Formats: sequence, structure tokens, C-alpha cells
Amino acid sequence: MSKKLFWIGIPLILILAVSFSCAKKEVPGVTDTEVVIGWTTPLSGPAALWGVTALGGKAWADHINDQGGINGRKITVIMKDDGYNPTRAMANLQEMKGKVFAVCGLLGTAILNVAKDFFPENNIPLITAYGDVRIWARQPKDKMKNVFISYPDYEDEAEYLTKYALEKLGGHRIAVFYQNDDYGKMALAGVKKAVAAMPGKAELVGSVPYEVTERALGTHAIKLRETGADTLIIYPTPTHGAIITKEIAKIGYQPNVITTFTLGDPIMYKIAGPTWEGTYIGLPGNTGLPGSDPEADKVAKILIKYNPKIKGREYLALFGAASMMHMIEGIKNAGRDLTPESLVKGMEKIKDWKPEGMGAPVTYGPNRRHGNNASRIGWAKNGKTVAFEPFTIHKARF
Repeated sequence: MSKKLFWIGIPLILILAVSFSCAKKEVPGVTDTEVVIGWTTPLSGPAALWGVTALGGKAWADHINDQGGINGRKITVIMKDDGYNPTRAMANLQEMKGKVFAVCGLLGTAILNVAKDFFPENNIPLITAYGDVRIWARQPKDKMKNVFISYPDYEDEAEYLTKYALEKLGGHRIAVFYQNDDYGKMALAGVKKAVAAMPGKAELVGSVPYEVTERALGTHAIKLRETGADTLIIYPTPTHGAIITKEIAKIGYQPNVITTFTLGDPIMYKIAGPTWEGTYIGLPGNTGLPGSDPEADKVAKILIKYNPKIKGREYLALFGAASMMHMIEGIKNAGRDLTPESLVKGMEKIKDWKPEGMGAPVTYGPNRRHGNNASRIGWAKNGKTVAFEPFTIHKARF
């Protein structure tokens, strides 16, 4: 080769090398100045109240952006309504593919079931999801590489609530009103487990399921009264929770009512009215409780500043904010070279961490993707939800 060709070839090789390097580092949803996060949630339909989680997540992202973002990048949130419908949720996820870096706060057990393979197949990280955590526990380990969940296990929570009713509230006869899917069925399994552990002292006297499309629950209320239960444990949507408490009040049935943390928002007073007063509520370890936890109150004020519509709905907005905090912590730990692989490593660095001091400690790791599984009891009193027990930490499920 002549010297002339040699010196022409060197720059060409360098240009090609640089071009290849740049192409190799292209990551969907990531630019030098931006990282795009996807969020599909029920902004309409029977579970629309739960959709405020996405509003809380975006408000926290806006707050972080005003502080300069993370590692020089601002967060953009693409938010889509799925109406609590698995088909719509999957369509939303498919539309986001190639546009988002990661997905946050996926909501609904049925939706998690249909979407569980989407993330490993497309190498898209999923940071926190709200639904039956056993879905993830059943996944092969190689499909869980980029999935990180901090959410109470419904069976563990229902067992905890049942034990509380039996040991602290003097309950003996238990009935369950539940959504006829994995969300409700896991709760029923937890109740059965707690009752079986107290032979001769407790009895499951009835279980009444409902379908998410149903609105007429008068017959369900009558069936519950006929059980003669002194304690009623309910695992519904907010809409169905409000309807069933009104219906049992209408027929004069007055058991102790205990519900899952998904109905912990004081907005239940607005949709259930005075029938909500005195309801016992499981509260989750993945976030804090406005009105009881100063750390939660501090974050709630910030969320309302960025989205005034959150006022009065702070409880669930904090869920979304905490989820976004998990995402941000992982991105921060990942450093400037942001890829799905570096985010995974960044999430695995999270140990005994509380987002803005809220909730129970979170720990992830190479062999742990269930970062937080904890419960405590609260009470609906004078228009508020009040916590009055410390967290009980359940074992991580995966």
C-alpha cells in the first residue's frame, strides 16, 4: 500500500469506528438531554381512581426536571389511558415500543398477566407494577432480568389483615367479598391460610365474588349478610368497594369491614359516603401515608404544586411518586451511559433505601427483584385514613 493510500485510509477507518460506536450506543427513549418513560394506566373506567398514580409519577418527574434532571437528562413521561382493560394496555405498550426507555407503574393484575412477557422480549425495563406479585414469582429467572417490583403480596396482606381481625378485633366468623380474578382470589387464599392457622377459633363462613363489569350488588350484600359473619374482608375496586358498603348498610348488616390498601385513599369517603367511616384498611410498605407520616406530607405538597388536581387524592399519587423515585434512583446509579443493562445494575445497588424517607426499606439485588413487601393497619376515621401500627415485613417473593 502506498503512503498516500495509507494516510487516506486512517481517517476513513476512524470515521467508520466513530460512526459504529455512536450507532451501537443508540438506546430507544434516551438522548443526550432526555430519557422517556412510558406509563399506561386506567385514567377512565371502574378503576380510574387508581390512575392518579400516574399523575403522581409525572408530578415527581417534573419536580426532578426543575432541579436539573438526572445525570444531565430531563424526564419525559408518555402517559396513556388503558381503562383497566388488558387489550388496551397491550396496545399502549406496543405503541410505546421503540419510543420509551422504560415503563413505570403498570397497573392491574389482569394487565400484568398479559404483559409479563412484553418486557423481556423487547428488553424494556419495568420499574414497579401494581398487581398480584406472584405473577412475577412464577416467571423464569431469565425473564426477570429487567423487572423490579415493590408492592405487597395480596395473599400475605390478606393473611395479615385476617390475623389482625381475629386477634385484635375479636372476630370469629369471616366472610370475603372479592373481585373474581387473581387480585381477589389471592386475597381469598390469604384469608383461608389465616383461618386454617386458628382451628376452633375462626371460621370462613362465606365468600362472594363479583365481576368487574357488575354494578348491581344488592344480591351480593344479601348473600354476605346470610353468612352471619362478624368480619367482612373486601378486595374490590374503589367503585365496587363503595357500592358494597352502601348496600350492606342499606340492609342493616354491620360487620367489621376490613379492606386492602388499594382502597386506602380518603377519597373513598366521597364515593362511599358515611358508610366508609370505621373501615379498617391495610396500608402498604411501598409508600407513606399523608396525615400520618411527615415525609409523605412533604412529598404530597410537592406533587400538588406540580399538579393541583392531585389535591384530595394524595394517597395514590404518592404510589406513583414513589415508583418514579425508584426509577430515578436506578437511573442515577446507572450513570451517564444509560442502557437497559446499566439501569439493571443501578437498580441492584439499591439497599435498605426509603424513597424520600417513606414506607418500609427497599432492597433489590442480583437474586432479588421483590424490593418491598410490607403491611400495616390503618383506620378510616373522621374523613381521613390514620395509621396506628408499625410495618410488618413479609418475605420477598422473588
